[in-house]
Amino acid sequence: MASEAERTFHRFAVFGESSSSGKEITNKNFSKLCKDCDIMDGKAVTSTDVDIVFSKVKAKNARTINFQQFQEAMKELGQKRFKGKNPDEALQDVFKLMEGKDPATTGVTKSTTVGGVDRLTDTSKYTGTHKERFDESGKGKGIEGREETTDNSGYVSGYKGAGTYDKKNQ
Repeated sequence: MASEAERTFHRFAVFGESSSSGKEITNKNFSKLCKDCDIMDGKAVTSTDVDIVFSKVKAKNARTINFQQFQEAMKELGQKRFKGKNPDEALQDVFKLMEGKDPATTGVTKSTTVGGVDRLTDTSKYTGTHKERFDESGKGKGIEGREETTDNSGYVSGYKGAGTYDKKNQ
């Protein structure tokens, strides 16, 4: 059982740490392990509890813990998570939760595979005055989209726009 827990410990110890040997785990990855393996349930064991236990088992000036310290931390968290059980049973239950778990990468921002030109020329994302230059299908309107043109379809028969009135009086 401990060997499976040790493998899970090593997988989380090297996650996101390019310089890690997998023998020691940081507080960030320890918290991630507790969260991904459902040791941290938000009720009996919270993220604060996990941070406190990590600080308790690590050396005074160290930033990481080894597998032996990790087991001490799991024993303490197991007693909080599984109240009423003796420490060894609680530790075994915690190790059962850890079996076969890998660091999850859900909620990670994905990069777009669409090319730059396609993304920049997508007219559905245009706003403001640029949006008015294209019809619903994304086809350009040409000169009508760029210039203010007078509408000569008014109901007054003699009026053909402000421009013609100015020309007569000059």
